[in-house]
Amino acid sequence: MVNHKRRKRLLKLLAEHNTASVPQLVDWLNASPATVRRDISWLAARSLLTRTRGGAANLEQKKRGFTLTSETFQNNIQCRAEHKRAIARYAAGMCNEGETIIINGGTTTFMMAEFLTDHHLKILTNSFLMAERLLVSSENEIIVPGGKVYREQNVILSPFDNDITQHHYAAKMFMSVYGLSLLGLMEADPLLIQAEKRLISQAEELIVLADSSKFAKKAGLILCGLNRVSTVITDTEASDSAVQLLEQSGVRVVTVEREALPVQMAPSAFNAPYGYEAVGMFQPEATH
Repeated sequence: MVNHKRRKRLLKLLAEHNTASVPQLVDWLNASPATVRRDISWLAARSLLTRTRGGAANLEQKKRGFTLTSETFQNNIQCRAEHKRAIARYAAGMCNEGETIIINGGTTTFMMAEFLTDHHLKILTNSFLMAERLLVSSENEIIVPGGKVYREQNVILSPFDNDITQHHYAAKMFMSVYGLSLLGLMEADPLLIQAEKRLISQAEELIVLADSSKFAKKAGLILCGLNRVSTVITDTEASDSAVQLLEQSGVRVVTVEREALPVQMAPSAFNAPYGYEAVGMFQPEATH
């Protein structure tokens, strides 16, 4: 693809998705990472897009006051959805009837909602999409913290230390993360770090849902060390070396085979950030 056509396509993709990482653009444009980075620099120099950590954002996204640097929920839920669904199914199977659990706002953790509809749990979550879905499709007791709603990530974050989370204890916390390494769990946003540290402190057992792509992601902020993690659920594409390093750090690692998505959860269904029309979710306009 010649330069001007590729750059035009890149801008069109950002108009559709608002933000994108370099790996996503590499896949969508069938170009090398070096080429994509050069295109982002060229377009940013002409004020046609905004550079972000590890990718680019549509200028209109910037104008709307987008304050979190993490990728949007819509972009993330389309990525490796078959792997995430299998991980979410296994995680939901770890829940015991009547216990209190915490689920953070992430695309893999959100997929747990499908498998929790027949449970009777007390669930504290900062994902307002998960809260809405479980309220209409289950008898679980749902608790959400107070704070600002970040639409692009579909999470509720509070700037205050004394929010409602401090009054709830949970047997387990299930969480998605930006990246995973020997240093620990990594996130890209200080606001997410602040909120999730509070949630982690209220749980006895920390269970991380991370598809194998998370082992290659690096970020500048460490959420917590591996000594705080009891279990990592990932997919069978995780390298043997990554699994062994986690196990040597005392972390139990579970690997699951990816599973095909039902028709209503095919990638085309994720063109809207909430998707899941056939299972009772919102169906908003098409546009981390």
